Amino acid sequence: MKPELHAARFFLAADDIGRIAPFGHGNVNDTFLVTLASGEQRLLQRINPAVFPDPMAVIGNMLVVTEHLRRTPPGGPGGETRFRPPLLYRGRSGYAFRDRDGSAWRLMELIRGARTCRTIDSPGQARETGRMLGLFHSQLRTLDPRSLVDTLPGFHDTSGYLHRYDSVRSNPLRHKPDPDRFCDLAVEKGRGRVHRLTERRDRLSHGIIHGDPKMDNFLFDQACATVLSLIDLDTVRPGLLLHDLGDALRSCCNRAGEAPDEPGEACLDPGLYAAWLEGYLSTAGGLLTGEDKECVVDGVLLITFELGLRFYTDYLAGNRYFKVSYPDQNLRRAVAQFHLAESIERQRDRLAAVLMDLTAAGKK
Repeated sequence: MKPELHAARFFLAADDIGRIAPFGHGNVNDTFLVTLASGEQRLLQRINPAVFPDPMAVIGNMLVVTEHLRRTPPGGPGGETRFRPPLLYRGRSGYAFRDRDGSAWRLMELIRGARTCRTIDSPGQARETGRMLGLFHSQLRTLDPRSLVDTLPGFHDTSGYLHRYDSVRSNPLRHKPDPDRFCDLAVEKGRGRVHRLTERRDRLSHGIIHGDPKMDNFLFDQACATVLSLIDLDTVRPGLLLHDLGDALRSCCNRAGEAPDEPGEACLDPGLYAAWLEGYLSTAGGLLTGEDKECVVDGVLLITFELGLRFYTDYLAGNRYFKVSYPDQNLRRAVAQFHLAESIERQRDRLAAVLMDLTAAGKK
């Protein structure tokens, strides 16, 4: 019996299962679309134990967060528009099925009328993604961080990722024999960015963060005009709000996308950047201090560099973490992120001025 069918039978009666097929393009977990005999569709997902040391805790965190979001009114500006967290379905003896290989499976709602958009095409879409992440942060500010398990120790520890790169890069027996000169230079250039947030960590705002608010994880309506939900809650954890802002801005404000055919086309669009921040400030502006606002550009730059570093290290180590469709895919992803980091660095003053202008306008 295929493992996905074995897992599906934990949640559903055998007669209710019509068809199971691979779904989506996730970089870490395996997702399947389950079509019931009734025609209803749900999502079955395997949490990768090679990435998450405690996959059962991943599902437990998701249950805690989604239940909190359902019972917490948004409040504040735009409070009439809450987003819809995905529903987890209960199986025979809980919300998670533990497989023999150590992985955990969950069955989730497929939100009807929702779709993902690979890239942002307009300021309106950028504003929507910013607004949605702001709602997420605002509604979770009343959830006790101690109710969550750290499912990915070392996540967003840029120094740790750099140490991993140095270890792989220095041992020719552990990495590919064809490192990329552009990426090597980008890593050396970026070493000075590693501590830009950690040096001010005690003065920056903390909260429960999504951990991976990239473009693919925002669910839009069919017209790609309104965001309905924010999915993939595997990395939800206490952390710096700027880590989430940085990740969302680098992903949502790059029209070329995360893996463009021409990685050199990756560039942060200042118009989308302004619209995204406008949306975020409309629902969560009160969560950011003056120190946070001073560091937003550093946050975007740091997370962009960090992701490029992770992609490149994984490429050198033989593509053990991120899924790939071809051997050099992680290298292409890394090159795109390092080009994006260069674009952010070139526009630093302009991007800093954007937030100052928005803040000044909000005070009028």
